[in-house]
Amino acid sequence: MIDGITRIVEAVRELPPESTQQAVGYPSLFLLVALGALVPIVPTGAIVSSAAVVAFHQTAPLALLFVFLVAAFAACLGDAALYWLGQRGVRSRNGSRWLAALRGRATPERLAHAQERLDTHQVSVLVLSRLVPAGRIPVMLACLLSEMPLRRFVRGDVAACLAWAATYQLIGILGGSLFPEPWQGVVAAVGLTVLVSAVPALWRRVRGTTAGEAAHAGNPKNSGHPGNSGHSGHSGHEHP
Repeated sequence: MIDGITRIVEAVRELPPESTQQAVGYPSLFLLVALGALVPIVPTGAIVSSAAVVAFHQTAPLALLFVFLVAAFAACLGDAALYWLGQRGVRSRNGSRWLAALRGRATPERLAHAQERLDTHQVSVLVLSRLVPAGRIPVMLACLLSEMPLRRFVRGDVAACLAWAATYQLIGILGGSLFPEPWQGVVAAVGLTVLVSAVPALWRRVRGTTAGEAAHAGNPKNSGHPGNSGHSGHSGHEHP
């Protein structure tokens, strides 16, 4: 991911004329976002934010709108393709490598939580899954296991992709408005994107550590109390 972000910054530092940017930029944005939806190792959020920074510094009045529409459409198309591939695995006795890959990227706890929320708030869960880092795959897998039709999934995913594209475009606009040079705005937008992605994972880790320490402290066997030294008043030996 770091190498991809570095390449983005280097590319923006040597920008071609606006006409070339538009001719190459929009198809590249579409392909990268669609690929990132299928193979979630591409930093699609950082790509959208970087494209928004470049569009912010262009003179074309509709540049930002085009970035938004291309990013949202590519994300929705990539999600629909991945969901269709996952459906084939659900319907097959032997599954598929796409379904196995989805299962491998969703922990049982997050999958169970996604299934619980999906029962009551389908559309809102899909929208939040796109906005919460690492939340898309567990919710998509929950939709697959519940046998949600592709058409219904796409209807909810359209709103999710629009909200996602708008969020990361706003990050790019913020970065572009703070600095005079596009590459400086890209650095700021990418840094903010990485921060947004890292904070939830760090928060979960801190909460997990705190909960583990609390459980350890509340366990009477670990309290060190003299009454728990292993001596029993009823027997002189311990059962195996």
